[in-house]
Amino acid sequence: MVPGHFGLAVKDYTHSTAPNRRFPDLITQRILKAALGGTPISYSREELAGLARHCTEKEDDANKVERLVAKSAAAMLLASRIGDQFDAICTGAADKGTWVRIFNPPIEGRLLHGHEGVDVGSRLKVQLVSTDVEKGFIDFKKVRSDP
Repeated sequence: MVPGHFGLAVKDYTHSTAPNRRFPDLITQRILKAALGGTPISYSREELAGLARHCTEKEDDANKVERLVAKSAAAMLLASRIGDQFDAICTGAADKGTWVRIFNPPIEGRLLHGHEGVDVGSRLKVQLVSTDVEKGFIDFKKVRSDP
């Protein structure tokens, strides 16, 4: 085995970033090349601001997809366990919903029934009532509160 990163020959190894990072990296490299070469950059402040906004929007879009995939995978993992009970802790309580995290497996879902009086940090026993893999939904109902 040749020493180096993951057994690759160091002299032949080149790093490449993920596709969602290539465009911002290209812009940065062009700015650095201009600065090192003493030449003007090829972007105006307005163009850079627009490009930065675009890159941020695309990164946000990618993050949304990643979150949905993780939630869908969790829903798929629990789909065969409808009716099972779990120890849980409340991780969020607001007008838009109450959220709990079960411990084994460590997955978060919405507490649809029995959320009255449940506050962040409350420990409770919950029962899995439904999952929706496509939407990434995991729904529980409170069985009892733990002291």
